[in-house]
Amino acid sequence: MADLHESIDLCSPAAGPEAESGLWFPGPPPPLYCCTLTPALEAKARDELQEKPEWRLRDVQALRDMIVKEQPYLRTRLDDAFLLRFLRARKFDYDRALQLLLKYQAGRKAWPEVFQDLKPSAVKHVLELGFLTVLPRPDPRGRYILCLRPGRWKPGDYPFVDNVRALYLTLEKLIQPEEAQVNGIVILADYSGVGMSQASNPGPFLAKKVVSILQDGFPIRIKAVNIINEPRIFKGIFAIIKPFLKEKMAERYVLHGSDLRSLHTHIPGSVLPPEYGGTAADLDLSAWSRLLLDSEEEFIVEFCQPDPLEGVVLLDSVSFEGDGAGGQDEDGFRALRSQLYYCY
Repeated sequence: MADLHESIDLCSPAAGPEAESGLWFPGPPPPLYCCTLTPALEAKARDELQEKPEWRLRDVQALRDMIVKEQPYLRTRLDDAFLLRFLRARKFDYDRALQLLLKYQAGRKAWPEVFQDLKPSAVKHVLELGFLTVLPRPDPRGRYILCLRPGRWKPGDYPFVDNVRALYLTLEKLIQPEEAQVNGIVILADYSGVGMSQASNPGPFLAKKVVSILQDGFPIRIKAVNIINEPRIFKGIFAIIKPFLKEKMAERYVLHGSDLRSLHTHIPGSVLPPEYGGTAADLDLSAWSRLLLDSEEEFIVEFCQPDPLEGVVLLDSVSFEGDGAGGQDEDGFRALRSQLYYCY
């Protein structure tokens, strides 16, 4: 699996603040799509996601055509890299990918408390508190590890919805690398310090919304949720969440208690910090916080535009294959399409 690790550490399709500061996470994708998957990951995508490299752009174009034809007023990006996230999340089933995109966009409209003026600087207090972070090394399967620590938050600190805002920004950043789209991610939730005040604060309504985003409204594959140091009241917390979980997702929850050896059977100690019985470096909360804050402009473009596609004229659908057009013309069209829908 070493080749997967190397691809994650070294592949940066676009230069940016992350690359300049020497951080470990790939930079944002360029406007014109170029596949960054290694041969091993392409084979994995073929086996697990039904992704065929030779048909990849054809599939993206098919989804784009469906959106333009069936949802002409949908305000959304249509660039290749963006649409590929939804195809991969639904194993290249066009209809299911479109439904996921619609839920993704509907969620952004239906929850203004989360998505209005959504940018890293608006949740800097959450990042500094350490409510969440991403471990610097993926697991042996190439999956990034999202570490949640709800016990760090107290109801008097700030509204719980700020935690959801920080979580969403983190997911948006995590899903950018193609490796993460293929491998999925793992969640490690440390419930140390969680008491009745934290457990009762979100409530069923908010819990349902969060689960809806993670499960049905975001193009990310959550492969496992490892819970550690859960208190006795966690049964009550999980009782609130479980009714909203699909059976497949519920089966991916693993409760370890304080048994770190049990945790290490799912996440090896080599990628965990010492506080979780691992041999990796001490947990550095500032690294992920800095990476998100360095991406401020990127998120302003994505989330802080009042009417991103107002006045944009949709281009007619163009096939990339089999229509006699040369590769240079195809690239030109894709670049123009990306400028309209990626850069708003």
